[in-house]
Formats: sequence, structure tokens, C-alpha cells
Amino acid sequence: MNSASKWVAGARPRTLPAAISPVIVGGALAHRLSLNVSYLNIALALIVSLALQIAVNYANDYSDGVKGTDEKRVGPVRLVGSGLASAASVKRAAFISFGVAAIAGTLLASRTSYILILIGAVAIAAAWTYTGSSKPYGYRGFGEISVFVFFGVVATVGTFYAGTQKVSWQAFLLSLPVGALSCAILAINNLRDLPKDGVVGKLTLAVRMGDVKARAFFISLLFFAHTTSLLSVVVTPWAVATIFLAPITSQIARATIKGAQGVELIPLLGKTGRLQLLLSTTLAIALLI
Repeated sequence: MNSASKWVAGARPRTLPAAISPVIVGGALAHRLSLNVSYLNIALALIVSLALQIAVNYANDYSDGVKGTDEKRVGPVRLVGSGLASAASVKRAAFISFGVAAIAGTLLASRTSYILILIGAVAIAAAWTYTGSSKPYGYRGFGEISVFVFFGVVATVGTFYAGTQKVSWQAFLLSLPVGALSCAILAINNLRDLPKDGVVGKLTLAVRMGDVKARAFFISLLFFAHTTSLLSVVVTPWAVATIFLAPITSQIARATIKGAQGVELIPLLGKTGRLQLLLSTTLAIALLI
């Protein structure tokens, strides 16, 4: 693996729909409800979201690597755990990504409200302490809550606010399916790693629940996303089009119920990411019609 490809792999591109989806939904809603939308602000929100997601991925790579919880990993390559990059260089990559998010976020705050600096600081702290503190909350089963809040509610409502400088209940409603699928990406990731995580004392929600309940939880997130997407017909009747994505959800759910595990769950992780992007794009188009 050459130098460039290893850093791309370390950024974990399959997780990036979690950063893109809330921005396209929040931006589309802003276009629908406001006559004076700042698309530059929405672009800055996208930069913040993408930089934070990449920073989280590098930060987790670094922290898990130095803690030794990434040895014999089943899923996507980890740079530190596999020895492809030094811990210091991965930590530096995480901090550079956090820096990009902070710069774009500060510029966005200067154009809207400086309250966004506080929200951004909390988001960065949450991203780092997920695995990077002495008592990482990701090792205690609280990762899904953080993902739902920051890559669901905060990112979607925040994008809408960035574009319009307003807050609306519609933005909150539309954040629910986005957040649920962001949680689903983390849930299936943790389901894949459940056996190894239990051995090294990484008490993710999947480890705490056990295999059967973790699978049920993942599937419930998929169906919650569909249900809340359909509820979005109160914002735009075209949101009903999200029902056409049900076969993809059903396919993922059936494979999960049948007991796919380990490397068999890696394709399902990719499909869940694509489902989030497809569903968010469908909602965005519905809002733009």
C-alpha cells in the first residue's frame, strides 16, 4: 500500500456519508423554507462535517492503536495497529483534520453566530474523548448517543441554521433519520468487532447488549430511519419516495438476522453507508421539488 492510499484508507471513506448526509438534508430544507439562503455557509458546514468525521477516524485509529485494542482487527485497515504508520503521524493527521474543522467553523461562526464556536469545541472534545481519554466513553457504550446527537441533530439543524440563521422543528424532524443511520453505521461496525472488543475490555454498546440484542438494535435503527423519513411528509409529500429504498434495508436486515459476522459484515457496513446517502439524497430531492 503506497503512502497516499494508506492515508485514504485510514480516513475510512465508507463512513463519510455520515458527514455528507446531514448537510445535504439541512441545506435542501434551507432552500425550501428560506428566500435568503447562504450557500457559502452551507459549504463551510460541509467542510466542518467532513473534517470532523475524518478527524474522528484518525483519532480512533491513534487511540485504539496505542491502547493495543486494534491488534488482529477484522475490519478496515487501521494505520497504527497494522504498523502502516507511526502513532505520532496518525495523531498529527487527526489534529490537522480537527484544525481544518476549527478554521472552517470559526469562519462560519463569524458569518452567523459565535455560539457555533462553543458547539464546535464541544464536538471536537467529544470526537477526541470517544476513544482518546483515560476513560473513553466509546469504551463504555455511549458512542451511539454521541453519533446521533452530533452527526444527526447538531449537523442537520446546524446546517439549516448556517444557511438561514434560523432554527425550525422541520430541521429537527429531518435530523432523526439521518442520525439513526449514522448510529446504524457505528452499530454494525461494533457488531463486527464484538468478539474482539469483549476480549480487550472495550465495552461498546454491542458488547454490553450481546450478539442477539445488538443485531436487533441495528435493525431497529434501520426501520426507525424509514419511519421518521415517512413522517417527513408533513414537510414535503415527496418524502414518501423514501419507501422505494425499503428493499435495500430489507436486504441488509435479512443478512444481519441470518447471522453474518466478522468479515461478512464489512459489505453490510458499506451498504448501510450507501443507504444513508441514498435516503438523505432522496429527502433532499423531495425538499427541492
